[in-house]
Amino acid sequence: MVLAGGTIYASPDNAPIRGGVVVIEGGNIAAIGPSGAVPLPPDAAVLDCAGCAITAGFWNCHVHFFERKWANVDAIPAAELSRQLQEMLTQYGFTSVFDLSSPWANTLRLRERIESGEAAGPAIRSTGEGLVPPGAVPPDEVLEIMSVMKTPMPEVADAEQAAAAALRLLDQGVDGIKLFASSPRGATLPESVMAAAATEAHRAGKPVFVHPNSTADVESAVCAGADIVAHTTPRSGPWSEDLIALMRARRVALTPTLTLWKYYLRHDRVSTREQVVATAIGQLRASLAAGGEVLFGSDLGAVDYDPAEEYALMAEAGMTFRQILAALTTAPAQRFGEGARRGRIAPGFAADLAVLQGHHEAGPQALGAVRTLHPACRRGGVQCERAPGAGITGALTWAAVAGWFSEEQDPASPPACCEVAGTRTTPVGNPPPARHRSLGRLGGQAGPAERWLRPTWDARTPVSTASPGRPPGHIR
Repeated sequence: MVLAGGTIYASPDNAPIRGGVVVIEGGNIAAIGPSGAVPLPPDAAVLDCAGCAITAGFWNCHVHFFERKWANVDAIPAAELSRQLQEMLTQYGFTSVFDLSSPWANTLRLRERIESGEAAGPAIRSTGEGLVPPGAVPPDEVLEIMSVMKTPMPEVADAEQAAAAALRLLDQGVDGIKLFASSPRGATLPESVMAAAATEAHRAGKPVFVHPNSTADVESAVCAGADIVAHTTPRSGPWSEDLIALMRARRVALTPTLTLWKYYLRHDRVSTREQVVATAIGQLRASLAAGGEVLFGSDLGAVDYDPAEEYALMAEAGMTFRQILAALTTAPAQRFGEGARRGRIAPGFAADLAVLQGHHEAGPQALGAVRTLHPACRRGGVQCERAPGAGITGALTWAAVAGWFSEEQDPASPPACCEVAGTRTTPVGNPPPARHRSLGRLGGQAGPAERWLRPTWDARTPVSTASPGRPPGHIR
C-alpha cells in the first residue's frame, strides 16, 4: 500500500517531506521519501493524502479500561468491542495506549482479543490494579454512580506489603506499576512504601507511575523512584523550581491531564474552575521551561474521549505543534522501549500511522482531525477512521487493505464485514483522481488484497475498515 501526496512528518524533529510517499508492506514501512524519488510497487493500492499531514500513530499514556462498558470483556461481541475501541481511541489516532489502573485480568483479555485479530484496536499496555493506601477505595455505591467496575485494589500499609503486591502484579504480566500516593480521605503512601514497590518494578524493567494529589505527593514519589507523574496537582499551587529541578534530574516525565480539571470542576463556579486550570497550565509551562519531558495523557475513561481540548490547553502552556506531536509519538515510544519500532516513520518501523486533515501546522486543532492508519490486529491490514466532526461526503480517506485475509481464509470470500464489488470500487461521494484509476494488476486478475473497497456510512456511526474481527458501523 502507498500513502501519496501528503506532508510527511517522519519525526517531530525532522523537516517535513511535502508531497511525500510512504510505502507499506506487510504491516511495516518499506520506504519513505519525496514523490518521484521512491519506487512504487507495481501492484500497490494508493491512498491519496493530498492536503493532509502524515505522522506516526499517537500514544495516549494515561487511559483507563475501568468503565462498565468493558466489564466481562469476553462476552462483548467482536463488532461491538471494535466499535467501543473506535469511539474511545482509534478514531482520534491512538494506536498505542498505557492503561493506568483497571482490573488486570479483564484488560489482559481485551488486549488478547485485539492481538488475536478478533477485534480492531490499539496496542495496550497496563499497570493492572493500582496500589493504594488503606481505606482509599471508594464504596461500591460511589463506584456505581461513577459508572466504573468494582476493582479490588491492593491496599498496602507498609513496605513489605507494597513489595509483595507489586511482585504479584509483575508475575501476572503487567507492564508497569501504578501508585496512588494519597487518597481524598487523607491516607497516604509513605515514601518508603512507594520505594519498595518501585524497586520491584525497576528490577523487572518496568516503569512506575504515580497519581499525586499534592506537591508533597509528587516530591515523595519522585524521591521513591517514580518514573512518570500521572497528573498535574493544581490544588496545591504552583510547583517550585526545586521540585521541577528534582523531576528533571531524575528524568521523570509528566502526563499533564489538563482537561481533567475542567471536567471535574464543571459544577463549580467559572472563576474557581479557571483558576485551577490556569495553575495546572502553569505547572506544565514551568516543567517545559526547565526541559522536562511530557508524555501525552488525558486520563481517558475519566474524561470525554475527544482530545482536542487537551491539545488546546497544552498549546496554551506554550507547547508547539511539534512539541505536542513529540509527546504523542517519539517521547512515549522511547520511554517505553519502542523507540526502534514505533513513534517515527522510517523503513522497518511498524506502519502505525495517523493522517491529519487540513493544514498540518494550523494549530493544536489539526491534531484532532485524524484519519487513523495502523496494522489492524497485527495482521497487516490497515484501519481508516472518519475524522471527528468531518462531513459525510469525502470524510473517509481512500483505503485498500493489504494482507487483510488470513492464510486460512478463502481468498475468494471477503470477510463478512465488507463486500468487494468487482476488482475496483470507489468511496461514496468522492471519485478517485485519474492517476489512481489504473493500478496495474487491479485491471486484471487481482488478488483480494489488491481490490478497492467501498466503505459507506451513515451520519450516526463512525466507520472503520478494520480487521476480519468485523468493524463497527456500516461497511458494504
